[in-house]
Amino acid sequence: MIASTERSLADRLARPTRRRAGVYGRAFRRELSRLREPRRLLAIALIGIAGGLLATFLIARGELAGADARAYWAGVRIWLAGGDPYHPGGVFLPYVYAPWMLPLFLPWALLPWNVAWVVWRGANILLFLWSAEWAYRRHPLATAVVFLVMLLPLAATFDTGNVTLLLALAIWLAQFTGPRVGGALWALAASMKWFPAVLFVFLPPRARLWALVGGALAILLALATWPETLVQINTALNFPRPLRLDYVLIFWAAVPWLWRHEHPLWWANRRELPGAVRAVRAHVAATWEALRHDPEAARQARRGIGDRLRRYFGLA
Repeated sequence: MIASTERSLADRLARPTRRRAGVYGRAFRRELSRLREPRRLLAIALIGIAGGLLATFLIARGELAGADARAYWAGVRIWLAGGDPYHPGGVFLPYVYAPWMLPLFLPWALLPWNVAWVVWRGANILLFLWSAEWAYRRHPLATAVVFLVMLLPLAATFDTGNVTLLLALAIWLAQFTGPRVGGALWALAASMKWFPAVLFVFLPPRARLWALVGGALAILLALATWPETLVQINTALNFPRPLRLDYVLIFWAAVPWLWRHEHPLWWANRRELPGAVRAVRAHVAATWEALRHDPEAARQARRGIGDRLRRYFGLA
């Protein structure tokens, strides 16, 4: 009796383990079957080669890396000491961003440099890997090709610690958050460097409205710190810069929009583009003629423009 009770108890305890093993086995077999797909195998090969080259470069650079991140780190510390972060002197590059953004770097800049650099570079790498994993699950080969194209800009950014990749990831995140947070992320990125502003079109409709609010707030902050802002503009325009490969990374923020649309750029091919151009021209010409000669059509056109604007900003 006791032996049978012990056997039944052991069976009950073993059942969850067997079920879990069955789940893991099915998942493993599913992933193994995917490896037979030529496109996925090619994607894995491209990512493996590019990732190996990138890791080799970063290891070879060693202690020489982090020039741009050190400028942010030193700029905050010079500012706290009452100095001018835009003309630091010594071995540090100047801080070239808006003066009201200095406090944003404050918690990180209070760390010792060796720790701060590990945190900064680690955050860049981990956040990029998170975004790349999302993209790879949807379009493996396309993601691998984009990763290969961005290899040199990624190497430059992970080496210098420039903030460009974090700005691109902020716009990436803005496409998955609520409208207020998304608009604030766009405004922050566009205020730090002007070129993320072109990614406005990839924001969700209501986030675009809050992006305009955030942009207006950034302008007010710039006016409130106007003397320092003038120094910042002068420093940014006159600071000698090499060819900035890292600017390419900003277009990584367009990947979520492109990957979630089945045919996002359907017109951008040799077969569809002429027809699309003719359709746009015909629509513009018809609208112009209606506005000139038909008052009722003009009123309808104005209402149509207003409706499109409301939909564009999520107000419809």
